[in-house]
Amino acid sequence: MSFLSASFLRKAAVVPALVGAMMLTACGGGSLGGGSGGSGGTSGSVKIGLSVPKSGTYAALGKDMEQGFKLYLTQNDNKLGGKTVQLVETDEGNGPQTGIPATERLVTQDQVSAVVGLVNSATASGLANTFNQNKVPLIVANAGSDKLVDTPSDYIWRTSFTNGGVNAPMGAKVKEEIGSGSVYLLGSDYAAGKEQVGGFKKAFTAAGGKVAGEEYTPPFGATTDWQPYLNNVRNSGAKAVYVFYAGSEAVGFVKQFKQFLGGTGIKLYGSGFLTEGSVLDAQGDAANGVQTSLHYSDQLDNPKNKEFVKAYSDAYKTSPTVYSVQAYDAANVLAEALKKADGTTGEAIGAAIGKVGQIDSPRGTWSFNAQHDPDQKYYLREVRVVDGKRVNAVVEELKAG
Repeated sequence: MSFLSASFLRKAAVVPALVGAMMLTACGGGSLGGGSGGSGGTSGSVKIGLSVPKSGTYAALGKDMEQGFKLYLTQNDNKLGGKTVQLVETDEGNGPQTGIPATERLVTQDQVSAVVGLVNSATASGLANTFNQNKVPLIVANAGSDKLVDTPSDYIWRTSFTNGGVNAPMGAKVKEEIGSGSVYLLGSDYAAGKEQVGGFKKAFTAAGGKVAGEEYTPPFGATTDWQPYLNNVRNSGAKAVYVFYAGSEAVGFVKQFKQFLGGTGIKLYGSGFLTEGSVLDAQGDAANGVQTSLHYSDQLDNPKNKEFVKAYSDAYKTSPTVYSVQAYDAANVLAEALKKADGTTGEAIGAAIGKVGQIDSPRGTWSFNAQHDPDQKYYLREVRVVDGKRVNAVVEELKAG
């Protein structure tokens, strides 16, 4: 995604990307195939790679993913599908220049049978050939590029989201709420920002919605003053604003929106990353009433999530985020695949992932679609104070965009 001071990036968001080569794609390579051998059944071991940021701007986000993945292992005696896990970890870093070589080594040197992780879309895209050529499955647990690969294969899967998919369900909902009024669109000016806002715009206009204006602000923490943009919103006559911001940009935008447009009746909607995690605490009262769309909230009222939130909070003394859940589910996918796989080679696991069916997740049950992305529920969330704590309360399940 971007940008930002590490203090806010803990729950910050989506698809980190840097300027230039990091916008959507990067170069990859390949070498030896992975796999620890073995036969079917529940005995034996399997070597799994975990590639998440452990240093740099996105280290806190990577920590959430690491904790989610390891929680699943802890709950299952360090086994996936009955196989004892040999976990090999690497530091994805900030982008393709670090993430591609580090992740490739898991395949070519460590010879893992599968890899989980990746925050950056450019890194994930740049590694697709490596995993396809070596017949080792990659389970992307965050990177949200709308088009990760041209053709689905047994070796590229995603347990997170697509940028457009997160936002599309809000299109018809916002149109319903504002009636004949118009919406002003704002977002961070890079590939993920445009895909996020674009997903909403396509669904909103398809529902008959009117766009009052559309602007993209300099990304990666470069924008700190939104007053000129908010003045444009005011002058446009828009009834609502729909935005994509995350991390410190989300904090600054929400606070300034409240300062300059609070009390005007203009509503604020956005991608769920606008209020996800620790940014919500930093936004304070300014965030109250903001409505967003996301595929998870720690407030979801289902037995699986209640169990997950308690276990995660007990283990790490903090609440889980969407990043934690995405990696937790990646472990679940591997566990189900290994139960079905004829051995522990990458080829066997890759073929078995396509047979796992529904995943019982804290976010609600979901399954892979034809593009190997999650076919999942999205929720309308509203920032409210519940029992003295500011949370993303779940208002309703949104219809698919």
